[in-house]
Amino acid sequence: MMSKQRSSFFMHIPPLLQLLLLPPILLLFMALMVSALDNYTRADFPADFVFGAGTSAYQVEGAAFEDGRAPNIWDTFVRANKDNYNGATGDIACDEYHKYKEDVQHMVDTGLEAYRFSISWSRLIPSGSGPVNPKGLEYYNNLIDELIMHGIQPHVTLYHMDTPQALEDEYEGWLSRNMVKDFTAYADVCFKEFGDRVLHWTTINEANSLAIGGYDNALSPPGRCSLPFGLVCPKGNSSTEPYIAAHNLLLAHSSVVKLYNKKYKATQHGFVGLNIYAPWFLPYTNTTEDLIATQRAIEFYIGWFLHPLVFGDYPDIIKKNAGTRIPVLTPHESKLVKGSFDFIGLNHYATFYIKDDTSSLKMEIRDINADMGGSIMYEPGDSSQDQDNGSSGLYEVLEYLKKVYANPPTYIHENGQRTVRDGTLNDTERVKYMHAYIGTLLDALKNGVSNTKGYFFWSFLDGFEVLGGYEYAFGLLYVDLNDKQLTRYPKLSAHWYSNFLQGRSIRTNEITEVVNGTFGSSKSQASQ
Repeated sequence: MMSKQRSSFFMHIPPLLQLLLLPPILLLFMALMVSALDNYTRADFPADFVFGAGTSAYQVEGAAFEDGRAPNIWDTFVRANKDNYNGATGDIACDEYHKYKEDVQHMVDTGLEAYRFSISWSRLIPSGSGPVNPKGLEYYNNLIDELIMHGIQPHVTLYHMDTPQALEDEYEGWLSRNMVKDFTAYADVCFKEFGDRVLHWTTINEANSLAIGGYDNALSPPGRCSLPFGLVCPKGNSSTEPYIAAHNLLLAHSSVVKLYNKKYKATQHGFVGLNIYAPWFLPYTNTTEDLIATQRAIEFYIGWFLHPLVFGDYPDIIKKNAGTRIPVLTPHESKLVKGSFDFIGLNHYATFYIKDDTSSLKMEIRDINADMGGSIMYEPGDSSQDQDNGSSGLYEVLEYLKKVYANPPTYIHENGQRTVRDGTLNDTERVKYMHAYIGTLLDALKNGVSNTKGYFFWSFLDGFEVLGGYEYAFGLLYVDLNDKQLTRYPKLSAHWYSNFLQGRSIRTNEITEVVNGTFGSSKSQASQ
């Protein structure tokens, strides 16, 4: 690896800057050095490494008004922003609530070793606190049992942007310390009821993007913001609420870990972690200003949560730029938060570019992005979020975690490609994306820069996406929404993943053979 051969000059620079103080041409060279392996098999990964795919409750379950499930903030948010979703909702979604046995069989056919899904808090405990809903309990028991019966590991996320609406109405959800108590009690029910079969628990999905999307720019539930930082801001304060929500998310997570370690760890022997959105960032230009701005972006996106979890406090640059708007971690809270994880879940999709914008720090009223002092660019000279900018960013994220945070155990919880939902099953570009990223992950493992334990593709099904509803798709399986049976059709990517998981080696130039059904025994539909 090139990074291991740097001159002594770099040895005197803090790890935060070592990957950034390089000219773009050298960064490009390094990216080529860690490019994905072209030819690999499942056997190249450790035997205990797990491969799977994921979904979340609101995006696939449906049955929104059945069997005692109560509304949550995602239900409310979608209806309040119906124009953004063409009137669509997740009320039915993929109807996995009724079709879970069929979906598990599709997982078996694909060869998944694990399934990552979330529990709907308002299905299990409709009011957010208090009595457990027997029907909700029955559903998750049935799903978990079905997975285990077929040899598929259940990896459970406790929270995926779906606070029970009752708690949002009562005390504004994550803006209140009351959530720490109620979330811990909810987790206690899950551990008690499912922990004899579930070993892998994630407390909160994308805690950092939840704080920003839910409380700064209002792109996700509960949709709070203040002008000029959001387009429509019925209520909220973008300057303070993201930091308050993040603080309470950290406290709730660490409280749950403490509960598990004290009450369940000795008998259930499971693992509890936190998930963050983890893109990689590169400087827009090689100017000093953009290099430093890129460092700030990494701190604001990755360090905001990992720094407290590893070192017990927020990064200095965040405390400096946010000032009194960010809550202080007291000595007691610092002790509770520090070390409160068995693993870190990473949701990584792409690399972005950072252009310095320190003029934002002079604004009288600031939000997270203004405090960061940098603008996020998709690609120099390109503004498309779907720009394919390679898989090396995943390698860099993992290397960064090793350098700065002592190489914690990680899972790639989400990695996937967004496409327009047009019904085609011939998602060749998604196959190339998967092939590149899994190869890059193998490269990181072989080079000793990764302590990753598993990889989950996002997503298993074409579900309801928070940005765009059913307009976009991420799934291995297409779900025909025009069919009352919501029939599932495996895409080319599902067949590629299946071949890989069955131990076959597929080079990029052999994708056509998978399409035509001539590679191995795979049969593939080219289109619906």
